[in-house]
Amino acid sequence: MMLLEDRGKELFREHGIDVPGGRRYSDPEELRSASLPLVLKALVPVGGRGKAGGVSKVTTSEDAVREAIRILSLEISGYRPQGLLAEEVLSIEREMYLSIVIDRSLGIPVLLAGAVGGVEVESLPPDVMGRWPIHPFLGVGEHLVREVGRSLSLRHVEEFGKMLRGLWELFIRTDCELVEVNPLVLTTEGRLVAADSKVVVNDDAIFRHPEIGGDLPVMDVLEAEARRERMSFVRLDGDIGVIANGAGLTMATLDEVDSQGGTLGGFLDLGGTDDPRKIRKAFELMSRSGVSVILVNIFGGITRCDTVAEGVLGAMDSLEVVPFIVARIRGVNEELARSMLESRGIRAHLDLGSAVSDAVSWRSSA
Repeated sequence: MMLLEDRGKELFREHGIDVPGGRRYSDPEELRSASLPLVLKALVPVGGRGKAGGVSKVTTSEDAVREAIRILSLEISGYRPQGLLAEEVLSIEREMYLSIVIDRSLGIPVLLAGAVGGVEVESLPPDVMGRWPIHPFLGVGEHLVREVGRSLSLRHVEEFGKMLRGLWELFIRTDCELVEVNPLVLTTEGRLVAADSKVVVNDDAIFRHPEIGGDLPVMDVLEAEARRERMSFVRLDGDIGVIANGAGLTMATLDEVDSQGGTLGGFLDLGGTDDPRKIRKAFELMSRSGVSVILVNIFGGITRCDTVAEGVLGAMDSLEVVPFIVARIRGVNEELARSMLESRGIRAHLDLGSAVSDAVSWRSSA
């Protein structure tokens, strides 16, 4: 679970990490009495908000109110801002990158640090970013502080050590998967400031941290509805929606769509259900997400394919607008299921590759 920036910075502050002065706003009119200039940031639990217009520097009260209204009306990767973070404008001498993340291949945390920070850090060549495994029992020692500080050409060893140890304490005590400072700013006054925060807490450990539970980000509306039905739905930006049963089959379907040049608008994992009501709900959610094509990929081991087909046909009857549907359906009662689908004009395939090709080519020609 990725925390909103203001909550992440509260945790930074509690662990001795310097952050810009600022406060949260929900009413744009309140900004008329704020001290200026300010940087306004949309509070959304996703990255890329700067490119989406969710960050703006304002110098007058009129600009502040106008930009606040504009930012609060945005939809950024499926999320409406849950407020604005208004912060002091830093005098930046240079920007760097710093994070601690779980390395799943090593099975331990690693520290990443680079002398270049800001946007699109992931596109930098590997040799720009330093990488240091952290022994979970030893933590951040003096040698690591000196080595990383030297790699960043920092003279502020004591201040940097305080920040690095604070990040480590936060990472361990809050069961984090990631703590990231990007950019880490060295100001012209010599301050080391975390200008942004990204704190991702392991979902399975949230129950151990009631201190952060009251301010969890609000999910995308459709994703939240799917979760209440015990289904996993993720909304994306493309136009082909995938409904499949099982995480592995869902991922394989996404890979095939991508490899054939399709753009994904979302995916929904039915899990092991063949409940027609849930299948109708899955189609309703996917059609509301705005996709043009729904690609159904079902492997019926325990799940009965004809029951799934019944749910698909029920969904077609209940939806006002039905996207183009392509199905790949295999397993128990597959022939009956395909017959049911084809009787309503749905293209039913045995092979995943041909089903994906059908979906991609139909979208390309539409």
